[in-house]
Amino acid sequence: MFIQTESTPNPATLKFLPGKEVLREGTADFRDAASAGAASPLAGRLFEIPGVTGVFFGYDFITVTKDGPDWQHLKPAILGAIMEHFMSGAPVMAAAAPTSEAGDTGEFYDKADEELVLTIKELLDTRVRPAVAQDGGDITFRGFENGTVFLHMKGACAGCPSSTATLKHGIQNLLRHFVPEVQQVEQVA
Repeated sequence: MFIQTESTPNPATLKFLPGKEVLREGTADFRDAASAGAASPLAGRLFEIPGVTGVFFGYDFITVTKDGPDWQHLKPAILGAIMEHFMSGAPVMAAAAPTSEAGDTGEFYDKADEELVLTIKELLDTRVRPAVAQDGGDITFRGFENGTVFLHMKGACAGCPSSTATLKHGIQNLLRHFVPEVQQVEQVA
């Protein structure tokens, strides 16, 4: 098994491409060992590596966020854990564990804005999310209120130094162009 790695705009996050499907649908974002343990055997194994502070699963990639040690010391341990996991045939997610998208709730917007929200979501799904996935992350819609679109950033996007530029200059300009009712874009947790 050959696992490729790619850097991301977030220097604390590295993208791992195992050459296999990681998650068939949705994404999964783990910010600590406690949330990963029961939900994902692979994420639990990655959190056992000292220095790992975040694990994110996309369709065909895994992003790992670190603190402290440089990638030169962490990367071999992470590659080994991913390889051992896939070679074992164990599932990436526990059978009952929902992916993040399945568990995302709490969208808020006025029913009168439903058509606008559908357009915003379509733009995010077709133009924004594929580009962000290339960088090892994901962005999901949370709400729309008084001209403001609220988005949640995950994976390599969470904590990325360039995330503000991505939101304000990239996504905000795109949405304003296609949906004039959008005045600004804000990040929410």
